[in-house]
Amino acid sequence: MKSKIMTQRTCIRAFEHDDLVLFTEYRADPFIAKYQSWTDYNFEQAQSLFAAMDYNAFGMPGLWFQLAIADKQTQLIMGDIALHFIDNEQMEIGFTLAQQYQQQGIAFEALSAVIDYLFIELNKHRIIATTDAENIPSMALLNKLGFRKEGHFYKNIFFKGQWGDECVFAMLKDEYSSNANS
Repeated sequence: MKSKIMTQRTCIRAFEHDDLVLFTEYRADPFIAKYQSWTDYNFEQAQSLFAAMDYNAFGMPGLWFQLAIADKQTQLIMGDIALHFIDNEQMEIGFTLAQQYQQQGIAFEALSAVIDYLFIELNKHRIIATTDAENIPSMALLNKLGFRKEGHFYKNIFFKGQWGDECVFAMLKDEYSSNANS
């Protein structure tokens, strides 16, 4: 990965050890965890994730990488973007934003820049995103970014004590190019 992806307000970059306290705080927020795979999140889990992250292997098929969404001025972490290199051509993307930074266009700004990086600089063919079918704000953001809904899977995941639905969204590079030029 190039060292940083800069936007008007954000800096998308590799995680740093100093990010872990704020990372733990927003992931431990029940509002944030509602649609995530975790219920409680602690500093030890953040440290473990950080220790396992080998940015030298960035882009290797089958691996996930967490990128920090940091404030461009202060470098304080506001959220994160998860990138899964499914294979050489396809990506999966996920995102989490601390509650106090939501509904300000920050996720849209950061994800737009990362999508641009994946399609233009890394020449990826397809990006997918999976979200809980009840996570209306995430689905709205994916639509705004130009993703299309490819599927709604009914009661396909046992999640936090009950069966839940998931929606899969995708965008092809061809579609991105068309959206970027219109």
